Amino acid sequence: MFAGTRPTNLGITNGKLASCPGSPNCVNSQSAGALDKIAPLTYTDSKIAAMARLTAVINSLPRTKIITQTEDYLYAEFTTALMKFVDDVEFYAEDNSKVIHLRSASRLGQSDLGANRDRLEAIRAKFNS
Repeated sequence: MFAGTRPTNLGITNGKLASCPGSPNCVNSQSAGALDKIAPLTYTDSKIAAMARLTAVINSLPRTKIITQTEDYLYAEFTTALMKFVDDVEFYAEDNSKVIHLRSASRLGQSDLGANRDRLEAIRAKFNS
């Protein structure tokens, strides 16, 4: 119903995920802005092991579909239960710094009432457990 159109600016460009659009329905660990900044995931094992663990976490969540996956990048769509809004969620692993950068953005609307941040924090908790 409210799926919207898949963005064309997703992926990695010069080691960066797309910037947030300036609306309060996006968070990005590579952002400098206080409102949309979120901490990246950290890992101590190999990038391959960390991305496998992340994939397992993503696959365990409801209404989630992995669209693109490489050894250092994962893009998934999350659909809300009631209104079927779609959020685009990306992860980019930087092996030299042992972090996985995160970006989660709503396709439609202005405010998400913190849903994108809450989702990534829930993923962080499962990833670290």
